[in-house]
Amino acid sequence: MKRKAAVAGYFYPSDPDALRRMISTMVDSKAKKGKAIAVVSPHAGFVYSGPVAGAVFSSVILPGNFVFLGPSHRPIRSTFALMKDGEWVTPLGTVPLASSLGEKILGGSKIIEIDPSAHAEEHSLEVQVPFVQYFRPQFAMVPISVSHLATYEDLVNLGEAVAAGIREIHEDVLIVASTDMSHYVSREEAREMDFLAIEKVLSLDPRGLYEVVRDRDISMCGFQPTTAALVAAKALGAKKAELIKYATSGDRTGDYREVVGYAGLRIT
Repeated sequence: MKRKAAVAGYFYPSDPDALRRMISTMVDSKAKKGKAIAVVSPHAGFVYSGPVAGAVFSSVILPGNFVFLGPSHRPIRSTFALMKDGEWVTPLGTVPLASSLGEKILGGSKIIEIDPSAHAEEHSLEVQVPFVQYFRPQFAMVPISVSHLATYEDLVNLGEAVAAGIREIHEDVLIVASTDMSHYVSREEAREMDFLAIEKVLSLDPRGLYEVVRDRDISMCGFQPTTAALVAAKALGAKKAELIKYATSGDRTGDYREVVGYAGLRIT
C-alpha cells in the first residue's frame, strides 16, 4: 500500500527542490550529532515549526529505522493505529515501512491495530519525514497514530510494546514523538504552560507529563505520543533528556498575542 503525501503544498512545499532549499535554511549541517533513543519534534507548517524540527534532527545521528508516534487530529477507530506494510511518499522520495519491526511491536500489545486509514490524511507524522530524508535518504519506518482517547495505562502498554519490538530487531531505531505545545494563547502563557510539560520530559517522567497536561489543561496536542515515547525510552535505558530548541509561532509572525509553542528535545 502506498501512502501519498497529504499535506505537501500546504504544510511544506510540494516541489522537491523548493522543499530541500527550505529545509536547508532550518537545519545545521555543522551541529554536533549524538546518538539518541528518542526525540520530540513539532508538526506545524514548516514556516512556523520547521526551525525547531530542524534543530532536533540536526542534533542526532539518524539510524536506519524509525518509529514515529503522533496524535491523530481527527477521530480514528483504533486506540493505536499502526501501518505495517507498504511505503510512504513525500516530494523527497519513497520510504518503505519496517514491516518486521511493525510486526514485533504489534505482537507486544493487544490494543495496537493495523489501520492504514488512520494515516491517510493525518499530518503529524508526515511532516517529520522530509527532515529525516534530507539527512538520510534511505531508511525504514513504523508509523503509529495515537487516539486522543488513550489513557495513561494504554500509553504504558504502547511504550512497552515499542521498546520490546526495538529490542527484538537488534538494530538502531530512533523513536520520534510528534507534538506541538500550547495552542492560541499569549507568548507568556505559552512559555509558562509549555515549560511545565517540558520539565517532565527533561525529568523522564511519563506519568508526570500525562498528569500535568491533564491537570493544568495544557493544549499540548501530542502529549500522549510523547508519554508513550518516554515510557519506551526509559525501558530502553534512557538516562537523560535535553531541550534542543524552544520557539513559538510568534517568533516567525511577530504576533505574540496568540501563539503556538514548539519544543524540540533529545532523549539519550
